[in-house]
Amino acid sequence: MRRSTWIYLLLLVGLAGFYYFLNNREQPADIAVTIEPEEVVSYLFSADEGIPSRIRIESKSGEIVELERDVDNVWALKLPFEASADQGSAEAAASQVTTMRILDTLAGIDLEVVGLKIPDYSITIEFTSGVERKADIGVITPTESGYYVQNQDGKVVIVTKSSVDSLLTLLINPPYLETPTPSPIPATETPVPSTPETGTVTAGNTPTP
Repeated sequence: MRRSTWIYLLLLVGLAGFYYFLNNREQPADIAVTIEPEEVVSYLFSADEGIPSRIRIESKSGEIVELERDVDNVWALKLPFEASADQGSAEAAASQVTTMRILDTLAGIDLEVVGLKIPDYSITIEFTSGVERKADIGVITPTESGYYVQNQDGKVVIVTKSSVDSLLTLLINPPYLETPTPSPIPATETPVPSTPETGTVTAGNTPTP
């Protein structure tokens, strides 16, 4: 046989072998790709209800602080006394309201164990939409990462400690507008009129003959 014939035969055998390999190789197993759902972040107070127009915080010992925004968008301190509010501090507190992140939701928990049967604090927020929301604050969690909180719907959740603390500090330091204290006026000597008999007399001196 010619050399070229052998070459064609070898090519034919090679192609047949490759075809057999393709049709009889082990097929890879189907790999299921699982897409993890994005973590849903929820907050104690929703920003969808507007911006805070009134903030009231009460402690079980009877301390109260209340801030209210007027029609001109200016904050005023209503309790523990009425005064002009420091606008920066009041606005910072208002912006903190809608960032109080819920870390976990608990079911069937004893309210007394987490300090919610008689709450340590109560927070009431009124929004520009007219909606009013209230939450009771219990004790700090064992990990000290949050507070046990009972929301308006009666659910017990864990809220980040830092966000709750930033509002509770209003009880200790109400954001009233500080006014400068006037400096005391130094006392001056009061001149005493002179008479022909006594001569000139000033305060603290004896008459000059």
